Amino acid sequence: MTTSPDPGPVPEKDDRPPAGARARRFWSVRRVPAAVLAAVLLGGAGLLLYDVAAVRAGRTAMAWRRSLAHQLETRPLDDPWVLAAAALAALIGLWLLLLALTPGLRGVLPMLRTYPDVRAGLDREAVALVLRDRAMEVSGVQSVRVRAGRAKVAVRAVSHFRALDDVRADLENALAAGVGELALARPPAVRVRVARPRRKG
Repeated sequence: MTTSPDPGPVPEKDDRPPAGARARRFWSVRRVPAAVLAAVLLGGAGLLLYDVAAVRAGRTAMAWRRSLAHQLETRPLDDPWVLAAAALAALIGLWLLLLALTPGLRGVLPMLRTYPDVRAGLDREAVALVLRDRAMEVSGVQSVRVRAGRAKVAVRAVSHFRALDDVRADLENALAAGVGELALARPPAVRVRVARPRRKG
């Protein structure tokens, strides 16, 4: 009889996605456009329903509805006002479709997804603040302005001593390390500009 060695405990399956897995942008709930559209539709529908009910009760239709019916009856389709109203309605419809099909929340940068059920993001202002703190640690930097975008981070630093090329190189290294520590799904490119302080007078 032969025996085989004990293989030991079976390792648990790691269901985490690999590093660099695609992290999609966060979707906006679009509260303001939805509220405005709902209010306009509700007000228009309520006013029209009230007028129709009043006419059914034997009263005269409101002046705006009689004027609108007259305009629709007498104006041709190629009238400039009709074309302008149609163009406006088409633009509003395209805008609503764009809002429905795009995620929005451009100010939130998605982070790498370590676990499939956990999503995290960083506000662009928080990214700029973290990178500003990292830049201020570089020797020779007097002040820094950081502007973080979705794909690029613009850094303007003022150095009051040391060679500008050395300060720029140290800034690029420090900021590259800072961007890597943020664990963003799409790390933005860093553009650094270094200048001397302006002389007063």
